[in-house]
Amino acid sequence: MTAPLWQKDATPATDDWVHRFTVGDDYEWDRLLLPYDVRASRAHAWGLRQIDVLSETEWTRIGDALDALLDAFEAGDVTVTPEDEDCHTVIERFVTERAGAAGEKLHTGRSRNDQVLAALRLYLRDALAAIGGRAAALADALCELATRHPDVLMPGYTHLQRAMPSTAALWALGYAETLAGDLDALRHARRRINVSPLGSAAGYGVPVIDLPREAVADRLGFRAVQTHATAVQLSRGKHALAVGHACTQVGATCNRLASDLVLFATAEFDFVDLPPEHCTGSSIMPQKQNPDVLELARAYHHRLAAQMQSLATGPSNLPGGYHRDLQLTKAAVLRSVEMTSDVLTALAEVVRGVTFNPERTRAACAPDILATQRALERVAEGVPFRSAYQQAAAADAEPGPVDPSAVLDAYETDGTPGQERPDRVRSRLDTHGDWVVAP
Repeated sequence: MTAPLWQKDATPATDDWVHRFTVGDDYEWDRLLLPYDVRASRAHAWGLRQIDVLSETEWTRIGDALDALLDAFEAGDVTVTPEDEDCHTVIERFVTERAGAAGEKLHTGRSRNDQVLAALRLYLRDALAAIGGRAAALADALCELATRHPDVLMPGYTHLQRAMPSTAALWALGYAETLAGDLDALRHARRRINVSPLGSAAGYGVPVIDLPREAVADRLGFRAVQTHATAVQLSRGKHALAVGHACTQVGATCNRLASDLVLFATAEFDFVDLPPEHCTGSSIMPQKQNPDVLELARAYHHRLAAQMQSLATGPSNLPGGYHRDLQLTKAAVLRSVEMTSDVLTALAEVVRGVTFNPERTRAACAPDILATQRALERVAEGVPFRSAYQQAAAADAEPGPVDPSAVLDAYETDGTPGQERPDRVRSRLDTHGDWVVAP
C-alpha cells in the first residue's frame, strides 16, 4: 500500500486492518467530493499566489495539473480507492506528479480538516439547490393535480374516520404548501453551511502565513468566513445536522403524501388511479398492481430520521477540536441528501400521473359529514354553538347523496373546500427562485 500523506519516515507503517477500519467506506463518498475539492484547491492555490507563497509559474502549473485531474476523473481514468484513503490524497499526489515541486506547496496553510469541510460545503450547497428544485417541482405537480380536479368533493378524515367535507384540490394543495414550508428549511440550511472554513487548518489557524481568507471565500462563493478557527470544528456536526434536519422535514412531508396515495389507491377506497408505469406486479398473483414506489418513498423517511439521529448524537460529548468520530458525519449527511433527492424525484413522477375518481370520492361523502355545517347554520340563526352542536348530533342525517355545490357554496374563506388557491402556493414557490435549481 502506498504510504499515506501523514506517514513519517521514522514511524513504522500502520497495520493494514487499521487502514481498512479508519477508512471504511469514506473513499466512496470522496468520489462525490473530488471535483469540489479540486475547486477549493484551485482557490486555495490562488490565495497562496496572492501572498507570494507560489510564483506565477507555480500557480499556472498547479492550475494546469488540476485541469488535467478533472479531465482524468471525468473520463474514469482517476478515482478514489481504499488505498488512497481520501480524495485529498489523490489530488495532492496527482498535482505533485504533474507540477513537481509546485505541487508539494499546494498543502501549505491547510489541513485535511478544513479541506474536507470546504469540499463538503461546496457539494452540499449545490445538492441543496438541486433538492430545493425537486421539492418545488413536486409542489408544482401537486398544484397542477389540484387544477386538473376542480370541485371534486371527497371526505376529510380525522382518526382515519370520515370527518368533514374536503376536496381533491384541498388535499393536494395542503401538501404543496407544506413543501413550500420545507423549502424555507432547505434555504436556511444552505445559508448556514455556506461559510468558508479555509484558513482554520487543523482547527487553530495558520501561523507565520497570513492567508487571504476573505478573498478566497469570495472566490468560492461563500457568503462569509468563520472568523475564529476553533469555531470550524465545533460547528462541523451542527452544520451537517442542519442539513439532515431539513432533509428529514422534506422526508416527513413525502412520507404522509405517499401514505395517503397508497391508501387512496386501495380497492376499498378507489379514490385515485396510479400511473401503471410507476407500479410493480406480483410474482405469483397476476392481478396485482403494487404501489412499491410510494411505499419506498414512505419508508425512506425513517432512514432519513436515522441519519439525522446519527448527526445529532455523533458529535455529542466530544471535547473541542477535531476528532476522528466526526468523519462519520460525512457519510450521514451525504446519504441524507441523496435519499431526499431520490424520493422527491420519484414522487413528482408519480403525482404527475395520478388521477382522482370523482364518482368514488363523492360517493364516500355520507350525509353525516355535514353535521358541523348544520350546527353552524343554526349558529348563524342565533343558536349558541354548544346547543347547536347538541341539536346537530341528535338530528337524523338527511337521506340521499351530498350535493357538492351545496357543500362548496358554504365556504368563503381562502384555503377551504371550493376556495383553493394554487396561485398563492406558486407565489411562495417563486420566492425561492433565486437559489433552487430546476431538475
